[in-house]
Amino acid sequence: MPFILMILTFALMVGALISIITRDDSQVKYLPKMVWLIIVILLPLVGSVLWFALGREPGEGGVSLPKMPQRAPRTTAQPPIQQTWTQTSAARTTEQQIEDLDREIEEWRLRQAIEKRREQGDAD
Repeated sequence: MPFILMILTFALMVGALISIITRDDSQVKYLPKMVWLIIVILLPLVGSVLWFALGREPGEGGVSLPKMPQRAPRTTAQPPIQQTWTQTSAARTTEQQIEDLDREIEEWRLRQAIEKRREQGDAD
């Protein structure tokens, strides 16, 4: 019998702790949330009973989850979309991607050389 009482007290304490933690500060009455947490931890049975009897705003759940908007029903049947395969960068081979990168690097080097010549021409 003491074992069952201990299990029930522990379950009540865990439920009270979850309830306290998930509530907003505006939903807690008489004491701050941190004080309620300390009371429930130090005095599990008495603190949990006090929390459920006095400390919380009745009728509201803990965490309020946003509701998903309802979809409007489709009125017309749309034909299925035919997907055609096109060669993208993901479908290119590794060698092709390396060649593209080499071309980009060479282009960048040429642009840097042109910029450097322009600066030298302005300085002269």
